[in-house]
Amino acid sequence: MTAQSTPEQISDHDELDPGQLNEVLALIDAATDVDGVSPVSEHVLLHLRRGGDGEADNVLARTTDGTLSGYAHLDLTDPVGGSSAELAVHPEHRGRGVGGELVRTLQARSSDGRLRLWAHGQLPGARALAERFGYRQARVLWQMRRSLLSGLPAGPLPEGVNLRSFVVGQDEQAWTDVNNRAFADHPDQGGWSLSQIQMREQEAWFDPHGFLLAEDAEDGRLLGFHWTKVHGRDSGAHAHEPIGEVYAVGIDPSAQGRGLGPALTVAGLRYLRGLGLSQVMLYVDEANTNAVRVYERLGFTRWDVDVSYRRPVGDGDEARRSPGVHP
Repeated sequence: MTAQSTPEQISDHDELDPGQLNEVLALIDAATDVDGVSPVSEHVLLHLRRGGDGEADNVLARTTDGTLSGYAHLDLTDPVGGSSAELAVHPEHRGRGVGGELVRTLQARSSDGRLRLWAHGQLPGARALAERFGYRQARVLWQMRRSLLSGLPAGPLPEGVNLRSFVVGQDEQAWTDVNNRAFADHPDQGGWSLSQIQMREQEAWFDPHGFLLAEDAEDGRLLGFHWTKVHGRDSGAHAHEPIGEVYAVGIDPSAQGRGLGPALTVAGLRYLRGLGLSQVMLYVDEANTNAVRVYERLGFTRWDVDVSYRRPVGDGDEARRSPGVHP
C-alpha cells in the first residue's frame, strides 16, 4: 500500500452530525482495539455519545478519498491552564503524517498560544510525536490497581459519622458543593456544575448504591463521599472481565484529618467486592504524594500512566503555540 504524506482535508466542527459522530466513534474503537487503551478520556466520550461538547472544537482529518484518518478534541475553556487536546489517528493511517497535521492544526486553533496534549497509556509513538513538536512532560496521572480477593484492611468510620447511598434527585447539589470544595485546586475534578453529575447519572455504569455518602450523624451535613464505578459489565464490543473503580473520593475541608478518606475508600472496596468483582483500579496524580501513600497502604500498586505534555513558552516555530496523543 502506498503511504500518503498528510491528509488533504482538515475540518473544524463545533458539533458533529450523526454520520461524523459514527465515524469518530469507530475510529476511537479501532485505536482502542490496537493500543489497549482509549485514545480519549471519559469526559470526551461522554460528550460524544450525548451529541457533542458545545464549548469544544472537533477536528477531523480525512484522506483524499474522504476516509476519516484522524480526530482531535480541543478544549478551549481553561483560562488558567490553557487549551488542552486529545487526538487519535486510525491504526491504518499511522506513519503518514496525520498526527503531525493534527497537532499543527490544534496549535493554530489554540486561542492564546498555549496547548496541552494528553496521552493515554505509555505509547512510544505518542511520546515521539509530542517531543517532535517540542512538548515536554508536565503532569503524570497514575492508574493503580489491587486485588479484591486479598484481605481488606479495617476501615471504621469516625465517631458521629453515618454512611448511606446517594439518592438521585436529592443529593446532587450537596454533593456538588462538597466536591468543589474538596477539589478546589484540582484541574479535573473541581469546578463541577450540576449538569456534569446529571450527565453521568444517565450512563449505564451509574450505580447510586455504590455512590457512598458520609454524613454528620447530628445535623445530616455531607462530609465526604466515595463514588465507585464498574467497567466491563456490558456485552458490547469492548466487554471484558468486570473491574471496579475508585472513581472519586472527596472529603469536605472541614472534615479532613479525621481518617474519613481511608474509611470511605475501604467501604467502597467492600461494596465492589460484594458485587463479586476481583479487581479494582483508580487514577491519582503522581504529584499527589499523600494520596499515593494512602492507596499504597491500602494495597494498590501502579499499573499504567497518562501523561500531559506542555510546550515551554518560547520554543521554535514548529512547536508554535488534556487528555491524548495517539499518532
